[in-house]
Amino acid sequence: MKIIQSVLMVLVVLAMAMFYFGVPASAEDKRITKEEVKPLLDSQELVIIDVRSALDWDKNELKVKGAVREDPEMVSTWMAKYPKDKTLVFYCS
Repeated sequence: MKIIQSVLMVLVVLAMAMFYFGVPASAEDKRITKEEVKPLLDSQELVIIDVRSALDWDKNELKVKGAVREDPEMVSTWMAKYPKDKTLVFYCS
C-alpha cells in the first residue's frame, strides 16, 4: 500500500509540474535512472527535488547531496520558485 501511495504522489507532483510549466505529458517528461543523474549532479542546470513525506525524509539517513526537500502536498506553494529553464528531477521513496 505504501508503494502505491508513493507512486500516486509522484504522479500528482509530475502532473502539477507539467501543468505549471505548460508541458504536455508526453513531450518532456521521462524517467531518469540514478546512473543518468549521477554525472549531472554538479550541473547548474539540474535541480533535484525530494518529495518524500516528512516522516520518510526524517527517518532515512540517505539523501541526495544538493537535493531540496519539498512537501509533496504543498506543490502549489513552492513550484513557481523553480526556474522553467532548469531540468527538475523529482524523487520519492
